[in-house]
Amino acid sequence: MRTHSFLTVLLWSSVFYVIHMTPSQKRTNKHSHSERITGLSESDGKTLHRTKRGWMWNQFFLLEEYTGPDTQYVGKLHTDQDKGDGNLKYILTGDGAGSLFIIDENTGDIHAAKKLDREEKSLYVLRAKAIDRKTGRQVEPESEFIIKIHDINDNEPKFTKDMYTASVPEMSGVGTSVIQVTATDADDANYGNSAKVVYSILQGQPYFSVDPETGIIKTALPDMSRENREQYQVVIQAKDMGGQMGGLSGTTTVNITLTDVNDNPPRFPQSSYQFSSPESAPPGTPLGRIKANDPDVGENAEIEYSISNGDGSDMFDIITDKDTQEGIITVKKHLDFENKVLYTLRVEATNTHPDPRFLQLGPFKDTALVKISVEDIDEPPVFSRPWYLIEVDEDAKEGSIIGQVMAQDPDVANNAIKYSVDRHTDLDRIFNIYSGNGSLFLSKPLDREEIPWHNITVIATEINNPKQSSQIPVFIRILDINDHAPEFANYYETFVCENAKAGQLIQTVSAIDKDQPPRGHKFFFELVPEFAVHPNFSVVDNKDNTAGILTRRNGYSRSKTSTYLLPIIIFDNDYPIQSSTGTLTIRVCACDSRGNMQSCSAEALLLPAGLSTGALVAILLCIIILLVLVVLFTALKRQRKKEPLIISKDDVRDNIVTYNDEGGGEEDTQAFDIGTLRNPEAREESKMRRDVIPETIFQIRRTAPLWENIDVQDFIHRRLKENDLDPAAPPYDSLATYAYEGNDSIANSLSSLESLTTEGNQDYDYLSDWGPRFKKLADMYGGEDSDRD
Repeated sequence: MRTHSFLTVLLWSSVFYVIHMTPSQKRTNKHSHSERITGLSESDGKTLHRTKRGWMWNQFFLLEEYTGPDTQYVGKLHTDQDKGDGNLKYILTGDGAGSLFIIDENTGDIHAAKKLDREEKSLYVLRAKAIDRKTGRQVEPESEFIIKIHDINDNEPKFTKDMYTASVPEMSGVGTSVIQVTATDADDANYGNSAKVVYSILQGQPYFSVDPETGIIKTALPDMSRENREQYQVVIQAKDMGGQMGGLSGTTTVNITLTDVNDNPPRFPQSSYQFSSPESAPPGTPLGRIKANDPDVGENAEIEYSISNGDGSDMFDIITDKDTQEGIITVKKHLDFENKVLYTLRVEATNTHPDPRFLQLGPFKDTALVKISVEDIDEPPVFSRPWYLIEVDEDAKEGSIIGQVMAQDPDVANNAIKYSVDRHTDLDRIFNIYSGNGSLFLSKPLDREEIPWHNITVIATEINNPKQSSQIPVFIRILDINDHAPEFANYYETFVCENAKAGQLIQTVSAIDKDQPPRGHKFFFELVPEFAVHPNFSVVDNKDNTAGILTRRNGYSRSKTSTYLLPIIIFDNDYPIQSSTGTLTIRVCACDSRGNMQSCSAEALLLPAGLSTGALVAILLCIIILLVLVVLFTALKRQRKKEPLIISKDDVRDNIVTYNDEGGGEEDTQAFDIGTLRNPEAREESKMRRDVIPETIFQIRRTAPLWENIDVQDFIHRRLKENDLDPAAPPYDSLATYAYEGNDSIANSLSSLESLTTEGNQDYDYLSDWGPRFKKLADMYGGEDSDRD
């Protein structure tokens, strides 16, 4: 409802006013009598006179939203110099002059031509002046005045939002602030109560209240529970005129949500739970889920599950599913039905984020009893150990027992067990097992130096239920027996200089042994008994598994003896002692004064220099590569392509490259070389055909030479006639027939290309006699005369 109030003020004044002067103008005197002010100015000391203003006008305030039938009277401009004879003309300029405000230039009366709205513009600044109609001069200086629009209550309060959204924690106390709403009124707040807004609540009681002056919404009931009701819709009204009757009003809606707090502990829906598990369940197997209900939401409903006590706390575990807030009971250790068949657990559910304000409501946790029964199943055999390690000497005899594995059925039935070796782990079938007692024995001899370790798998299977089986790894270590003699560690290329001195060390040798004695290797070196006192060289044992070769005389001659063989016996210290004889080849070489070898072969005595082995190998490779290249070149040369059929540019046939090309006549010299046709001598050369072997060699006929200016058409016809009549001309052209349909057709050719008659004088009636296959043609051509008619 909108209420309009109108206030009419009529002010008559016989005094002169200047109201709301701008800062650039001086305020005029309010008195009607003339006043003279005499004084000296600071600049020139002239006498100053203040002249009275003779302006007179009434009413400078105007009500908005005027709805009367006539224009609204604003006021009157008048000067005391106006004698009423019409000599003065009043002129109005400024805001809205001429459009909103109209002045009677004779009387000075001002009227508002349109309805004004204070909310659009509340103040108009105008200027007035009076002009003598005869002289055109101003009888009064231009003066500025203001017309102010008085407000009426024509605007209702409006909220800044059409709808508000707010939240408040549940269980909040009375008077807890929720949200502040704000409404504004476009009316003048300085004029009456048109813009004075008062707030009230229309919907939402008794849960909420609103402050009438500030618009702050507060809780009105204590301990509101989100679990009972979460959403509230509150309607707030804003009314102007201080809330009095007749004021305008506006409303808005506030949606208030109660947010959750942790005011509810978790509770199990039942006091006990029952689960079962097979005894074969591996650790980590889930057995079931339990859940404690918490009406809270979000982190306030997060629950942590744990096992507080019970005889199964070591055998089972419980984990929390963060997504569903459930407790998952899992197997922690291997179960054994024969050992224990029933376990009892005490499971506890606790809130992870308790609120200290509500701890007085009770403990925020709950417990439940969980019973788990173990189910018996037929289990596979169980070995006495997780793995077996067996050591055996490498000289053990075939058939000897090297160890034993043991397994038993863990079930109450205690079924009999048989043993076997997984042959995928013993492809050579070196080991075997007695199926009754699990004793392992050898089937083949062992060699530690070949394979020092054997890893096999033994399978134990229940006799009554072959599906129940288990496997166990068996690691067999082969113990070393001293069955290998030591030998030289490397192949030694030993040389002695011709100018060597007695006692000079020429080589240090060492030995290796495939055996691995527990105390390590110890080798001894000496000459064979036959060479115990060698006239040329001696062996000195260094006691560190090496030996030195020394010269026993001064000087050696390649010409007499170029190579010496020195047999050396190598012993080890293991049991039984093993020995071997290694022969060291010593060459006599020519050396420089520093002992550096220069040459060792006997042929080098005759040659000042020679090629090294690497150089000889490189030369040999180059020779082989050259031979391969020669062979490849010869093979490629034999496989060359045959010479093409047409090799001469003079042959006319190589100019014919396009079929079905009629060309451009004699002036077309691009398709073929017409010069060849104009040169009869070039055609006179008879070329034998290369694609066939002629059966009879005919004598080539010579034709009469043609002149150079002979006509081309005549030339072609003459050549064509010659070749047609020449029995020796080979058939250069061949005829290829495609889509052969057979012969002896009674219809002959249906093409009209070879027909010499026109379409008008041909008779197609005979097509109807050829049978049903030609019926369509007979209808098309046989009825032509009738169509023309």
